[in-house]
Amino acid sequence: MPHRQKTDDILSPELIRILKIFGLVSIGLVFILSFFNTKRANNTGDDLTFRMSSSSRLYFLNVRAIRYDRETRSDAGMLLFRHGSRTVAKTDPLLNLVLILNSRKDEAYLYLEPVNVDWPLELRVTNEGETQNILLENGNNTQFLAQVRQLEPWIKADADFEVKVGSAWVSIWEDPKEREALQAILGDYFRLINERE
Repeated sequence: MPHRQKTDDILSPELIRILKIFGLVSIGLVFILSFFNTKRANNTGDDLTFRMSSSSRLYFLNVRAIRYDRETRSDAGMLLFRHGSRTVAKTDPLLNLVLILNSRKDEAYLYLEPVNVDWPLELRVTNEGETQNILLENGNNTQFLAQVRQLEPWIKADADFEVKVGSAWVSIWEDPKEREALQAILGDYFRLINERE
């Protein structure tokens, strides 16, 4: 039987050399690009909406927290921060924006705290002739964050706020220092959850 020559070697030396080059280039490219990946996939199933990083928390506690009055809620493992420039009244209706740190979960929340007025709250907001009524209801962290996001453009626009008490409208957040405090709280909160740098 005559000897057959193999004319079609699948893995010729040239093909092996090409595969090595492309393989090494591919691995190198993946390795280099991994250094520039700032967004990581969340495969844990956890809600990271309220997650704060250790560096953000330390910056807040060591630098920014001196502007706040601190309340410790050891039963819940939370620290409540109310800005020092807020209005404090014994009988007038108020609405405090409270920043909450949950150290057990490494999360931060915002809470709208009514003072001398009950839920649900009806706000009337006026800016440059435009008026809007906003209904605020007691809820969970996600609902409070959504309500604060609804108020944020009005706060930044330095709008006039009123809260309905019975059939009367009472002004809140009138003092310029209090308006600055609201903006500071929003800035500190969004920095805590790494939403805005």
